[in-house]
Amino acid sequence: MTTATQTPASETVSLWRHADFRKLWAAESISQLGTQVSLVALPLIAIMLLNATPFQVGLLTAAEFLPFLLVGLPAGAWVDRMRRRPVLIVADAGRAVALLALPVAYAFGALQLWMLYPVALAAGILTVFFDVAYGSYLPSLVDRDRLLDGNAKLELSRSGAQLVGPGFGAVLVQVFTAPLAILADAVSFAGSAVLIAAIRKREEFTPPPPADRQKLSTEIGEGLRYVIRHPLLRPIMFTTGILNLAFGATQAVLLVFAVRDLGFTPIEVGVVLIAGNAGGMLGALASGRIGTRFGYGPMILVSVAAYAAASVLFPIAPADLGTVAVAAGLFLTGASSIIYNIGQVSLRQAVTPDRLLGRMNSSMRFAVWGVIPLGAALGGLGGGVIGTRAVLWLAFGIGLLAVLPPALSRLRAVNQPEAASS
Repeated sequence: MTTATQTPASETVSLWRHADFRKLWAAESISQLGTQVSLVALPLIAIMLLNATPFQVGLLTAAEFLPFLLVGLPAGAWVDRMRRRPVLIVADAGRAVALLALPVAYAFGALQLWMLYPVALAAGILTVFFDVAYGSYLPSLVDRDRLLDGNAKLELSRSGAQLVGPGFGAVLVQVFTAPLAILADAVSFAGSAVLIAAIRKREEFTPPPPADRQKLSTEIGEGLRYVIRHPLLRPIMFTTGILNLAFGATQAVLLVFAVRDLGFTPIEVGVVLIAGNAGGMLGALASGRIGTRFGYGPMILVSVAAYAAASVLFPIAPADLGTVAVAAGLFLTGASSIIYNIGQVSLRQAVTPDRLLGRMNSSMRFAVWGVIPLGAALGGLGGGVIGTRAVLWLAFGIGLLAVLPPALSRLRAVNQPEAASS
């Protein structure tokens, strides 16, 4: 068990005064700002500069999330065997280097469509390790009873960065071209690595003796069994997996639909993404009060239902009011998805023992992020066969099913979960 509960009283009063938390907070915010630039720039490189088809854009989305299937499970077991902060630093530095390959290739006139895929794949692998370590690191930095507050603050800060990022990215794409906009993301990852390296609190970690260390496959299996058998984690796994299947299909075609069917310019793409991230900021601001007043279960159930319902605004978007419809859809899904994520991540961290945090996170991400490349590939393929609008209708229908797991389980009535202590 970590000694996070021994945090000085001055730090338990408010996370605003927790110096190391502020560094982690700033690191994630800076990284997210750059990531939002790439969210605009990377697909626009494929769509506008390299004339990619919907299927090729779908494959690009799939490449970003495929690592959750390839290395998601062993990543958790490896992370549980080592300190988490060095993993975060190496992952940030590696992503900076990988992304730099694209502006360099563009500068030499050598940029081609196939280059986007290995860069997306490499950045995705490093993201797997970062996310697994990140989700396991926060409970060692702050008290477990501050996890909801900590996750809400992190989401609020990320949402703020995301609010600015798409507009900034759209301007960079319009003025400097998309490949150079990727440079901003690389710089942000480097800055994030520096801030995490500056965290002073020593991470309490005792590696298991070699004689006590189990086979990697055994440790992976322990994490999977914990998630599958847990009465609260299992419905979260199914709900998030269904949502992410719909999300993958939507992500594969939404920008293609906006640019080619609705006639969006890069600036308009930035505007609607800003609307989505403004919704995310609102969700982050409201999540703490919602979770405290209504409890984790109702917070999760209602936010899932709101997300599923709001996604209908994408396929019904008309050509003359496309910007309004897509912006409204992204605003509402952004707010509800952030509320959902804060609730379910905080609950997962609270009910999982320290020694299983990495494997719990990796098992969850393997299951729920692993379906995103499947959804993206199917969405991209469907976009070329039945059209992008039809794919968005199918994604909406799939999203509605995500309400069932929390509604039919004891999760819907959970207030404050009992924290794990071992």
